[in-house]
Amino acid sequence: MSKQALPLSTPVAVIGAGAMGAGIAQVAAQAGHPVRLLDNRPGAAEQAVAGIRAQLAKLADKGRLTPEAAQAAGNRLSAAASSAELADAGLVIEAIVENLEVKRALFRELEAICGADCIFATNTSSISVTAIAAGLQAPGRLVGMHFFNPAPLMALVEIVSGLASERQRADTLFDTAAAWGKTPVHAKSTPGFIVNRVARPYYAEGLRLLQEGAADCATIDAVMREAGGFRMGPFELMDMIGHDVNFAVTKSVWNAFYQDPRFQPSLIQQELVDAGFIGRKSGRGFYDYRAGAERAQPQTAAPVGVPADILVCGDSPAALALAARLQAAGVAFSRAASIDGRIAETGSVVLFQTDGRSATQRACNSGIANLALVDLALDYGQASRLALALARQANPAAQQAAVGLLQAAGYAVALLADVPGLAVMRTVAMLANEAADAVNQGVCDAAGADAAMRLGVNYPRGPLAWADAVGVERIRTVLAHLNQFYGEDRYRVSPLIQQAVFAGSKVHV
Repeated sequence: MSKQALPLSTPVAVIGAGAMGAGIAQVAAQAGHPVRLLDNRPGAAEQAVAGIRAQLAKLADKGRLTPEAAQAAGNRLSAAASSAELADAGLVIEAIVENLEVKRALFRELEAICGADCIFATNTSSISVTAIAAGLQAPGRLVGMHFFNPAPLMALVEIVSGLASERQRADTLFDTAAAWGKTPVHAKSTPGFIVNRVARPYYAEGLRLLQEGAADCATIDAVMREAGGFRMGPFELMDMIGHDVNFAVTKSVWNAFYQDPRFQPSLIQQELVDAGFIGRKSGRGFYDYRAGAERAQPQTAAPVGVPADILVCGDSPAALALAARLQAAGVAFSRAASIDGRIAETGSVVLFQTDGRSATQRACNSGIANLALVDLALDYGQASRLALALARQANPAAQQAAVGLLQAAGYAVALLADVPGLAVMRTVAMLANEAADAVNQGVCDAAGADAAMRLGVNYPRGPLAWADAVGVERIRTVLAHLNQFYGEDRYRVSPLIQQAVFAGSKVHV
């Protein structure tokens, strides 16, 4: 079997006519394959085929497909009455219930029906591809082909190789997915594959911040959106996914990694699940979605005056953006070199970017009582909001000056409790650390990790590209300080990040 996409004449079978299976069938049919859809529920496959054809017609009405293309794709779809009708398929993709024994039984049945050249693909998001294939006489023919919902719209497909998966078949699926207009990435069959593993810190650090009283959900979400550039904050995203699903995935990954503290589930989320407050679909989660409920708003510091004698220090991205924004706003300031990493100062306060220490610890270490920390931003020039924390030693005038300085530059200011690493910085550092560990353990390469997180969960930048942009040494410093502060193995630094620092290189090499 050569490394190339399957010919368009190759029949593709999809088993499971739910939302995911129907979506995959639509993708394959639009790409040009004859597609047979099978489901063990009476009438489900026929209903799904009709639904896909209706969806194709809508796309034609909107001008996204020509009427001829929509008609042709619909004609390539058919419902199968039994697995016997899949005998000539060149690719079978299952999208059935997430149950190991059920999947094994299905593929054993297919092995007796389909030809030896037929590739078996599982769309599992959480079960070991190695374990599913272990029930086959020829386990090498089975590969993971993990689409993301909704399959017709989401670009990412994880091509997951189990221990026995033949590389040629994985390469064929990789090229086939690319021919279907998707962006495939290779992954090794480990818990969570790429996306469901690397994304865990996005939820976990948000939950830890909430547990420690850093701020309320709406404020943390706003910081992650408006400073971090994420499409949704962690709490609104968990509400959308559903806490039953999100918590189950977290527990699955945690258990699969033998209770590694990096993936430890949150008691806060457990409480929501126990209460039945599982998010939008139940009407309540972190937010209240019931009719007439008022949506919680982020806490924003009240306006204060512009402080006197503003000095912007150094040429870090934060300092350069601060200077440009102050200048654009017509606010007077002076410039100076940064002797100790400070971003700005007035007569009342000195501002630094967080390095993973709390403001209180940094004030103690530096001898600067009136010290404030600003959070990381994806783009300090474009961000509309920044998180800020003050040292416990600071006097009230220091807070007013810090808030006033940032407001003068056009930022909405979210005052967070003095938690180490603040919100965006600690989350990005942990995402980069998990992605680096996945690469270091051979789950994927660096480009694959970044592509998976951008396309699979719409991150504004790949975690490893973000680490390179922030500076790998800074990311290591943030993680090391978090580790020292909490004394938890949760914040241990990935060997890949350590090695990049020692080599003086970026993670992408």
